[in-house]
Amino acid sequence: MRNFIQPGNSLAIAVPYATGVSSSQGVLVGALFGVAAVDGLQNAMIEAATQGVFDLTKEPALAIGAGVRVFWDNTNRRITTTATGNFQVGIATQAALAANATVRVWLNRVPAAGA
Repeated sequence: MRNFIQPGNSLAIAVPYATGVSSSQGVLVGALFGVAAVDGLQNAMIEAATQGVFDLTKEPALAIGAGVRVFWDNTNRRITTTATGNFQVGIATQAALAANATVRVWLNRVPAAGA
């Protein structure tokens, strides 16, 4: 295959946030979501993982059950279960208590409804 570029489990992206991004934080560029592999200032090109399972910051005081679809709140840069106005990024692989700061997420763009 002469047109093969790469597997796609990580991609180089430009940091969209004025405050930059830290390694292990989620980052959303258009319809592309990934987890930053390194720190980066706004507009810097960084590598971001687009596949895998990651512990990501979640909405405070929010309990999330295993198997629940999760969304990226790009304004607050955290995981939520609120679909409206947010971007679906995957599924929680383990339950997270309201007291937990993070939730374990399998990055997987699944259909918005159904199985």
